[in-house]
Amino acid sequence: MAFGRTTQKDWYKILGAKPSDSPAELKRKYQKLALLYHPDKQEADVPAGEVEERVQRFMEVDQAWKILGNEETKKEYDLQQRADNLTKEWPLHEQVYLEDMSWNEDEQLYTLSCRCGGNYSVLKSKTKDVSLVCCDTCSLVIEILQ
Repeated sequence: MAFGRTTQKDWYKILGAKPSDSPAELKRKYQKLALLYHPDKQEADVPAGEVEERVQRFMEVDQAWKILGNEETKKEYDLQQRADNLTKEWPLHEQVYLEDMSWNEDEQLYTLSCRCGGNYSVLKSKTKDVSLVCCDTCSLVIEILQ
């Protein structure tokens, strides 16, 4: 089962669980929520809109269990979550003031050399919009302080 880079639901949050929970704990949390939201367990006097919300919630809980209740899909999901979190947490090399970067008048460009030999570059026209700049060679990032 592939977990693409699209906005992924947090299946642990849906179950009220944590990645460190044991399989038995995950199952217990799933069963509790499944009973709570199962369409056959709803009271007759619940408003129609609420019934629809509960059915939707039950389907989410069921999907969460299909992924987290299976050792292989859980492992794949956990790896995908870890990879997604790493891409959000760039390795910040340093914080630099714009005036400490080299200015190239011809190109209207600020630059700073990276320790890998590459460069951090930001166009003058982009300085108000940019706070993080990636090295053009490696994965390091600097934060530009205004």
